[in-house]
Amino acid sequence: MRGRNPSSGNVEIKVHPRRADNTVHPGAALATPPPVESMSSPMSVNPAMGDFRPFKRWFPWLVPFFVVANVALFIIAMYMNNCPKQSNGASCVGSFLGRFSFQPLKENPLFGPSSSTLDKMGALEVNEVVHRHQAWRLISCIWLHAGVIHVLANMLSLIFIGIRLEQEFGFVRIGLLYVISGFGGSLLSALFIQSGISVGASGALFGLLGGMLSELLTNWTIYANKCAALLTLIVIIVINLAVGILPHVDNFAHIGGFISGFLLGFVFLIRPQFGWVSRRHSRPGYSAPLKSKHKPYQCVLWVVSLILLVAGMTTGLVLLLRGVNLNDHCSWCHYLSCVPTSKWSCKSQKVYCETTQIGNQLNMTCLSNGRSNIYSLSNTSSSEVQQLCSRLCS
Repeated sequence: MRGRNPSSGNVEIKVHPRRADNTVHPGAALATPPPVESMSSPMSVNPAMGDFRPFKRWFPWLVPFFVVANVALFIIAMYMNNCPKQSNGASCVGSFLGRFSFQPLKENPLFGPSSSTLDKMGALEVNEVVHRHQAWRLISCIWLHAGVIHVLANMLSLIFIGIRLEQEFGFVRIGLLYVISGFGGSLLSALFIQSGISVGASGALFGLLGGMLSELLTNWTIYANKCAALLTLIVIIVINLAVGILPHVDNFAHIGGFISGFLLGFVFLIRPQFGWVSRRHSRPGYSAPLKSKHKPYQCVLWVVSLILLVAGMTTGLVLLLRGVNLNDHCSWCHYLSCVPTSKWSCKSQKVYCETTQIGNQLNMTCLSNGRSNIYSLSNTSSSEVQQLCSRLCS
């Protein structure tokens, strides 16, 4: 899941509990697609040579390592959070856990740490990226989760999807696919949702789904049952993206991760032609038909996808660092992340604070919950004050 303050679990959805306040937005858990092998079977028999598997099978270790790393970072976040110390008298959930107890559910319904703790550990916060040049948050946020529910949903999805892919394509390609897709999801989310903080791996998980789709398309000729596999995968992707139009779910992270993974699949997950592989594994004295390693359409897709990916990410990063909000240039794009109905609203909840400043000391009080704090600031901008207010009221 990918979340601004995480909250649930279909392939990572970034979760934005109330976009205006500084809550953590998690992502939804992905509907798990069938294993790669069961979706479509690469032809693996050469009548002249007997049964053999033309493509190497890898031992999956990187995806399990990613799972352990995400869980470990969540435990560290809970240790640093220390709810009893920072709750200001509010009752923590699971107080018997001591400093590992969870924030009050009204602040974080996912059973996790506070927004301020996640922010300190590297959550995606657009103001920090733009004005303090902390672009590394676009990567660090995909390893953080807003709560127990958030991390479990995402890690289960990663196990079911990622391990099969790593067995088929190896740790290098799947590792790059995961991280770059997560970056792409964070980038698109930051360009459209610029309030609150965001954490979660939903963008990276959607990238794996996108890679599965492009892998099936670019290696079309070596698969059996291809139409059934394609239809199954498309249905799974559509269902997961549809979940993203619910409130408090960051669908931009899903869309950005999916597009990145889809393009990367044409680059990283390309297979050589079966005839070329068969010739390499043929027995002495047997001459298989001479074929090129890749088909022309595979080469064209490889080049076009790489160009689009590099150009898109470079342009997006430049726009983000210049402080561009893409909602100002697309009046309907916000519907991609939330569609209002009679049952819910997609409007951000406004927060208001009372401030007094003496020198570089800013005294701020949230009018909605009565919390107050003193900040040491110099050359304070209105956007920074609003971010502090949102954090104080979350």
